[in-house]
Amino acid sequence: MNYIVLNTVLAVVPAVILLLFFYRQDKRKPEPGVMVLFSLVLGILSTLPALAIGMVLDPYFRTFPPLTYILLTAFVTAALVEEGCKLTVVYRYILPRSAFDEVSDGIVYTVGASMGFAILENILYSANNPPYVILLRGFTSVPLHAIASGIMGYYIGRAKFEHPSIRFKGLTFAVIIHGTYNFLLFTGTMASLLIIPLLVFSWKRLRRLAKLALLEDRFFGRS
Repeated sequence: MNYIVLNTVLAVVPAVILLLFFYRQDKRKPEPGVMVLFSLVLGILSTLPALAIGMVLDPYFRTFPPLTYILLTAFVTAALVEEGCKLTVVYRYILPRSAFDEVSDGIVYTVGASMGFAILENILYSANNPPYVILLRGFTSVPLHAIASGIMGYYIGRAKFEHPSIRFKGLTFAVIIHGTYNFLLFTGTMASLLIIPLLVFSWKRLRRLAKLALLEDRFFGRS
């Protein structure tokens, strides 16, 4: 019972901290709390179709050689499917709302969805893993979800005011980052350590895009 409580806390707290960090970036025009919570719930729900699709794809992918199987699992099952599900719920259920009126909103809401996804994913992982595994995921997997989806969110925000197809540019970046992260881990070699520079580089990229979004919103009078 103690492990269950501890694992749940470790699964939830890092995600909440990251979400609050991005939520507080736009001090001039913060998003309605209820909408951010809505994005979190949508992210939790998006985990279900991602798991279902993964269960369908995995038996087929297992027919390929080991390296091909790892690549397909990393870039399709764990990256394209998951980021695609998060993109779908944000673009369909959040973007049309009147509260979504800035490019920077795309980052906040997509990070919200990604944190919901990460929370449920970590809770599922906690069922068969000790607390130190969930703690490690809190420092690596949870930020990975926020970073990859946050970068995608910037392009979702731009899609609101430019051409809708630009959201797929963000999806591409998210899949590359997410897939590379998972591939490095799945190799089970020293290459796994490369996830650290990957996360650092991608985090810096997201921070630049977040600042750019705020500047764009102010320049066009959205904030």
